[in-house]
Amino acid sequence: MIWHPFTPQLGSEAPLKIVRSEREYLYAADGRDYVDAIASWWTMIHGHNHPLIMQAIKKQLDQLDHVLLAGFTHEPAEQLAAKLVESTGNIFSHVLYSDNGSTAVEIMLKLAAQYWQNRGEPDRQVFIKFDVSYHGDTVGAMSLGGDSVFTRAFASLLFPTQSFVYPTEGAAAELVLAELEIYLQQNEARVAAIVLEPLIAAAGGMVFQSAATLQRIAELSAEYNVLLLFDEVFTGMGRTGEMFALQFVDVKPDMVALAKGLTAGALPLAVTLVSEKIHDAFVSDETAKTFYHGHTMSGNPPGCAAALASFELFETENRLLQVKQLQSRMEHGWQNLARRFAGKLTNVRVLGAVSAANLVSHGEEPGYVFSAAKRIRQICREQGVILRPLGDVIYVTPPYNISDSALDRVFSAIASALEQYEIN
Repeated sequence: MIWHPFTPQLGSEAPLKIVRSEREYLYAADGRDYVDAIASWWTMIHGHNHPLIMQAIKKQLDQLDHVLLAGFTHEPAEQLAAKLVESTGNIFSHVLYSDNGSTAVEIMLKLAAQYWQNRGEPDRQVFIKFDVSYHGDTVGAMSLGGDSVFTRAFASLLFPTQSFVYPTEGAAAELVLAELEIYLQQNEARVAAIVLEPLIAAAGGMVFQSAATLQRIAELSAEYNVLLLFDEVFTGMGRTGEMFALQFVDVKPDMVALAKGLTAGALPLAVTLVSEKIHDAFVSDETAKTFYHGHTMSGNPPGCAAALASFELFETENRLLQVKQLQSRMEHGWQNLARRFAGKLTNVRVLGAVSAANLVSHGEEPGYVFSAAKRIRQICREQGVILRPLGDVIYVTPPYNISDSALDRVFSAIASALEQYEIN
């Protein structure tokens, strides 16, 4: 009866029934335990069922379960908003609550469009995006993403954008940045914003970007007076080794979308952080300049309590240090695999708690529907490891506090899958 996400309705393996979880482990109805090597779509940054987060949620439920945020407020939402502003270096002034990453991005999109209307520049309607980007599955978020299996069926619904190759590093990135600057020179009066996954384009294949490239994009946005919108749904909350990817460089984006690790996966909650410049354009006695947007569960109190507990764990359990240590451990694991399977594995890359490599193929085009991905997922499951390759990309994004023994199991399972992988 359940229509499972991103799952073909014919030929897919039966879903694995999970009955409980703890730390990096999922426990299934079949009696086996599985290492959650992808942190359940990059959310369980402190592991499953962390006692501090569970206690915070239970305590909040005893006090206030929910109240609409239109015309009301409550302490957890106020505290979390203050914590978010502080932790991002006070470059934002306001926090808009929602419930998932797609809607947090949609809010950025709508705010940017109305910002220019409110300022009397309605011709600024072009959004600049990048080819491997994925920003979510709402229509606006899909419009900002790259052409892919996620968006192709809905092409007729999407609004036009200007797309560039996702600039990574070196000469290739310089070429893209030069093209971007020429476009901005010629179309500055038409461009509303640049929308970017900073440092890592995640669902598009774990494509890494240098800090220098990110810095240059920010400089171009400032030079040509276009808004800069960061989608940190994946990179936020410590995943890259800093609390937020924007902290790798001297960057002050106009808006940032956060979700996933915000509550450490315990409850659905998302935020859009907004700069004072953006907010000022909505401060008016003209009702037409009001931002008429909201979500039923905006600022849900238990969700805010979970997020506050998540922030606390970064301090009490020294999470960012653990992320740096995890990076070193994953580098070692991937290096061993790269030496052992030199003809099957390429482009190993690690940043913080993100690691990935590409499968070598001589006959099949890479991409999300790469045929070997399903078999690799199955072999890893047989070895007690949950992985979900992005087509030809095998990635490991575990909880930050994953144990050495569990991480060893992850790389052992990948080795088993590579042993059976046959290059086309």
